[in-house]
Amino acid sequence: MATLGMLWFLILFPLVVAAVLLVIRNNQARNVIVVASAIVIGLASLVLVAANLGVDHWDSIPMTSPLVVDIICMVLGVAIAAVILWFGIKYKNMLACVLAAVQVVGSLIFELVFAHSVEVTECLYLDSLSLLMAFIIGIVGSGICVYALGYMEDFQAHEPEDAPDRRPTFFALMFVFLSAMFVIIFSNNMMWMFTGWEVTTVCSFLLIGYTRTEEALNNAFRQIVMNLIGGIGFLVALYVMAIQMGTLSLLEFLQIGILYPEMVALPACALALAGITKAAQMPFHTWLLGAMVAPTPTSALLHSSTMVKAGVFLLIKLAPIFFLSTIPSVMVVLVGGITFVLCSFMAISQSNAKRVLAYSTIANLGLIVACAGVGTPEAVWAACFLILFHAIAKSLLFLCVGTAEHHIGSRNIEDMDQLFQRMPKLARFMMLGIMVMFIAPFGMLIAKWATLVSFVEMRQVALIMMLAFGSAATFFFWGKWLGKLSAIAAEPDNVELSVHKSEWGSLLLMVVLAILSCACLPLISQAVVSPYVYSVYGMGGVDIQFENQILAALLAIVVIVVLFAGVGKASKSKKAQVYLAGYSADNEQRVFKNSLSGTTEATLRNWYLEGIFGEARIRPVGEWVCGIIIVAAIIISAFGSAVVF
Repeated sequence: MATLGMLWFLILFPLVVAAVLLVIRNNQARNVIVVASAIVIGLASLVLVAANLGVDHWDSIPMTSPLVVDIICMVLGVAIAAVILWFGIKYKNMLACVLAAVQVVGSLIFELVFAHSVEVTECLYLDSLSLLMAFIIGIVGSGICVYALGYMEDFQAHEPEDAPDRRPTFFALMFVFLSAMFVIIFSNNMMWMFTGWEVTTVCSFLLIGYTRTEEALNNAFRQIVMNLIGGIGFLVALYVMAIQMGTLSLLEFLQIGILYPEMVALPACALALAGITKAAQMPFHTWLLGAMVAPTPTSALLHSSTMVKAGVFLLIKLAPIFFLSTIPSVMVVLVGGITFVLCSFMAISQSNAKRVLAYSTIANLGLIVACAGVGTPEAVWAACFLILFHAIAKSLLFLCVGTAEHHIGSRNIEDMDQLFQRMPKLARFMMLGIMVMFIAPFGMLIAKWATLVSFVEMRQVALIMMLAFGSAATFFFWGKWLGKLSAIAAEPDNVELSVHKSEWGSLLLMVVLAILSCACLPLISQAVVSPYVYSVYGMGGVDIQFENQILAALLAIVVIVVLFAGVGKASKSKKAQVYLAGYSADNEQRVFKNSLSGTTEATLRNWYLEGIFGEARIRPVGEWVCGIIIVAAIIISAFGSAVVF
């Protein structure tokens, strides 16, 4: 009962906070409420994780679906559709209106005609994967909410004087997002999960369109259209589950899928479509790129602890079915693998830091999706760690870019070549985030190594090639950015002295999480990830020996100590002028006289190779190929399902 109470607290408390923030207009009161609530949610998440560490089974909580909750879910479905319809009519987006109408009509028919006869006796559950997600949502997500206090104050200050202050709505939506994510990861009742799923969709829509500019609204509608397609896929799966299998329990669906994989091919493909759209995989990846127009806290929240993580969470849950059912497995593996390679290539051509982060997010999600599609214990073990390290590193990087943008006036990587001097602590934080993403011995590369081993053991030659080429591209674009940050070519003033305390607090939290996750990788494996794999497959899924995990953790600690050594200490060494390989004409501007007695500016610019890796060349290929794969898989599975039944 204590566990049940904690689950309900994590679901309901953020909703209460959101309701309060919606009516609070005073900045100081808002700051206190957000910080206090974030601490409470973070501590509650830690207590839940600590109390259930090592759980190696699916802990279903006996509780017949309360009628009041079912009614609330139905009302929320109608309310979500009403919001989308209102905005669609107001801004003349008929496609969004049509999809919203289809979904709400389908939901009402399902609930009133089919769902009422299907009883779910265990509506909530807890396992080690849910604990991992609860940690990410409760700690990382709450930290982003705190960061948003200072950031949104600066954001509002740059708005026109007559612009309305919509920060109460912004912060309310952030906490509703957290609540919906807790619903998704704790719900065994698929109708409850579907409700949380759609709440995240509409919250994302409202946050992306926060500024109400034409660009923001266009991107918000792109997001809602694509995710409504995924929502309809989710609804199709619910119809099949209720009508043909007589269940809306996730656990029972997985058990049926393991025993009769051919029977669940269609709903598995439909749920995979929902997960692929939410995880922004090709051909649906453009909604996440469009989300970059939103304030940085929104981007950080969508990319790290919510929204896209809901998609990969569902796909990892379905991994045992993918392991046994060929059609959905091929669909998920190919879409994830192709997305990983092509988006890694497209990241090379980007100089906008937020777009680099966006493409790298989509690419890493593609790798997680491919692991889920393979479905082996080793691949699931790797996918869980990819989720953890990606969530922490990406939240840190997005927050760093947001703070840097406000203080140097640019998010272009080419303008960060002096950041090590201009914002020394922030530059080190950013470098740490980048290293966690792609350099050995940090956790992300360890997880990729485990992924490679699992692909080799399954003899997935195509996936091995995708992983090799995608990882090479990853090394290229991260290496360019890291080189810019570590280059010191002048002595500019330190501009990070005016960073808000709330921003520093959140950044330090992400740094601590990044360090602890790398240092404690062996413990996390034994206490959280391996128990989940064992609970699903009855066997461990660790590709890397425990001793090697410890060695990687120790090496990561050494690198971190070197990176942060001397932070805050003034250097007493004599500083020489920058050597410009010739007679200096203007040292501060890095201009020197060349061999022809003319002047030349000393510059160092990265290669972006737009002619080879540009979006215009690569994106159409990925969208068409992945789109055809998804449509073909759904048609084949539907035909096969008709034959089975």
